[in-house]
Amino acid sequence: MAIQHWSDEIIVLELPDGPEMADELTLLAEYVAEREKCNVVVDFAAGGEVTPSSLSMLVKLRQLTAQGGARLVLCNVNPTTEEVFSVTGLNEVFELTRDKFAALATLDMIG
Repeated sequence: MAIQHWSDEIIVLELPDGPEMADELTLLAEYVAEREKCNVVVDFAAGGEVTPSSLSMLVKLRQLTAQGGARLVLCNVNPTTEEVFSVTGLNEVFELTRDKFAALATLDMIG
């Protein structure tokens, strides 16, 4: 799993492209469920487009982070995936930033 521990309360997942995307998100959700509070950054820099199963896992991950009083931030989301979020109304649910460092700065500023 490509989880990076940025700090005690922030982890980053550099999401792979292709069929591994949903698998990595599933593993990340299991990891987050085991922790009390865990802010998460999911980095789409590999250029992957979200699939229905990946979208489902992102929603689950959002619920898990919110239950723990933490946040989920998505970054480097490609235009096609942004359009999917917009059409489904999930752009109101997910927090999007342009890149990983903007996402980390947002989490560090607000804590």
